[in-house]
Amino acid sequence: MVANVPDDADLGELRRAAETCRGCGIYRDATQTVFGEGPDSAELVIVGEQPGDREDHEGRPFVGPAGRLLDELLDDAGIDRGVTYVTNAVKHFKWIAKGKRRIHQRPDAGEIAACRPWLEAELDLLGPEVLLCLGATAAKAVIGPSFRVTRDRGSFLAGDETRLEGFGGAVTATLHPSALLRIRGSADRREARAGVVADLIAVADRLGRA
Repeated sequence: MVANVPDDADLGELRRAAETCRGCGIYRDATQTVFGEGPDSAELVIVGEQPGDREDHEGRPFVGPAGRLLDELLDDAGIDRGVTYVTNAVKHFKWIAKGKRRIHQRPDAGEIAACRPWLEAELDLLGPEVLLCLGATAAKAVIGPSFRVTRDRGSFLAGDETRLEGFGGAVTATLHPSALLRIRGSADRREARAGVVADLIAVADRLGRA
């Protein structure tokens, strides 16, 4: 199946069209589509992997624990989330049941490819200066399978070095906030957090806001 991305649509029209997307099978178990959110003048677009359980229920991206931590990290780096656009590489929540809990499942390459037209449509409309990928899945979806976040994070690529069609901004990546939440040792967590903030400060420098 193919994503039903409309031509010449604004963000509101894209969002409404995505509500009926059947480009892959994830929609069958999801509560709803979780589209991107933010101003259409955003200079920074942040893309994660997929919505989580909380986002699936609320219909908004990055409103769960990882989203709250993202707010803190952006604030530490001097970036106002209110002027950023946040979205995901995949717009539905993929999960399996474990007792009463819904456990996140990583989307596969086919599911990510099926959803890429929505991300490209968002970027075509927004034309951001920087696209920031959070985590390995988003980075590989946007940049390619050879990209390693732990090795390549913080570097900037031109749009034509990525999988995105016609993107003219810069692309970079860092750890997903959910990865920080999974680190148990407080010292290790502080070190990892400082690394992400450093990556975000590099983004702020790129945007001229530092």
